[in-house]
Amino acid sequence: MFTIDLLRHGALEGGIKYRGKTDDPLTLQGRQSMDQVWGSLAGEIECIVASPLCRCASPSKAWAKQAGIHCIIEPRLAEMNYGEWEDKTVEAIKREYPGMLEQWRIDPTGMRPPGGEAPEELRQRLSEWWQEARVRFDAHHILLVAHSGSLRMLIALLLGHPIAYTRTIDMPYVCWNRIIYRQGESRLMDVNRP
Repeated sequence: MFTIDLLRHGALEGGIKYRGKTDDPLTLQGRQSMDQVWGSLAGEIECIVASPLCRCASPSKAWAKQAGIHCIIEPRLAEMNYGEWEDKTVEAIKREYPGMLEQWRIDPTGMRPPGGEAPEELRQRLSEWWQEARVRFDAHHILLVAHSGSLRMLIALLLGHPIAYTRTIDMPYVCWNRIIYRQGESRLMDVNRP
């Protein structure tokens, strides 16, 4: 058995946009909010695994150093590559790609942002990571610090749900969820805790 806490990064400079590989920094409030969550988890966590983007990696490295635990930077936890949608607002994407974002928000199965990554590809890289992680972290309590898209997909994967399920998961900034993995089954224990 092991416990996985999933933490989405905080608010970013530049407002709300589609960011996958775009590596904007956290706002001061975004970082402070993440630090508050870490403060409530710090005594429980044995290892932090983070996306390589600075909004996840920077706080994770600092927390691990403070706690004297390992921080693993894991490229497979990075956000989906949104291709031509990168760094664009919802309004801009709707204007440039009529109807596409609306369908994406209902069920992105079989779709791909122009020049970007398909959700099936994201699921595959997370699945590869999970196959390793469930052995590597057995009997541990870990914290994953990542992104809305990658965390939603990981939750769907671990619970055995299709890609469309990702659209039913609310994932605001700095929310955290807890999954318990035991004897080949994953259970979502806490959802969107502040």
